[in-house]
Amino acid sequence: MTSAVDFLRGHAVRATATSKQAVLSRTYLYPPLGVLYLARHPPLWPPVLARILPCLALSLAVLVPMFVFTYIPQAAVLSIMNGPVGPVSAAALVCSESSVIINALARAFLLDRALCDLFDATLVCEGQDALVSKGRELKPGSKSEGAKKLGKILTRPLQKFSFASIVEYIVLLPLNLIPVVGTAAFLIMQGRKMGPRFHARYFQLKGFDSVHKDAFVKANSGGYIAFGTISMVLNLVPLVSIFFTLTSTVGAALWAAEIEKKAAYPGEKIDVSGKESGKDVGKKELHAT
Repeated sequence: MTSAVDFLRGHAVRATATSKQAVLSRTYLYPPLGVLYLARHPPLWPPVLARILPCLALSLAVLVPMFVFTYIPQAAVLSIMNGPVGPVSAAALVCSESSVIINALARAFLLDRALCDLFDATLVCEGQDALVSKGRELKPGSKSEGAKKLGKILTRPLQKFSFASIVEYIVLLPLNLIPVVGTAAFLIMQGRKMGPRFHARYFQLKGFDSVHKDAFVKANSGGYIAFGTISMVLNLVPLVSIFFTLTSTVGAALWAAEIEKKAAYPGEKIDVSGKESGKDVGKKELHAT
């Protein structure tokens, strides 16, 4: 009995510490910051524009059939379990399911190169040429040129969308049967897995092996949960889930750049104004763990 109590107490302490770290890290701001940063930095647009129409077509091809064939059965079940909020929970669930399918297909067939280019181009815009050069050739030019500076890729991200992730997603689906709290827990648990995946390229550029990567993720678990959860929430928006995957990639690169800047220049700020100036106008200071 004592061992069980100690186990629960230890788990509660760790959960509290992780939650505190998630809040204090402020990494939940990076996914929406990625939207603003991408909008204000046209040099980052080429990788996005090259894939936007195929990704939109893919989103429609998945989302419409999912709502036509799966919404009503799930709404019926969730209405029995959750009452009046059942239809709303069902809509969120269908969007989540569609997002998983869309992102799996897009990453496998459409976005592999685009996500890598976008991540690297964002790092270039933040002056991280030395880091990016570890994984690709860079052309001469200023950091404001973004994607135009990208040359031949020397190393590609090793982490792909795995079958195990889909299995885990299916296993966790029953959590949505619990009103409100269950859906929130589902998003957070999925966010815990998704967060580190956005930094797959960063880990490779840093030369982290699996041991170093796992240690880094564990040390910053709260930050990755916060980042991944907000990314999951944004991906629930119909038709534009892939767009938010792209902007979250920008946000992940900004977080990586901030980690690098804090290591060399504590207090460095990220310019989201689209203008290179020494002024603080249009700048946002975020603190990564």
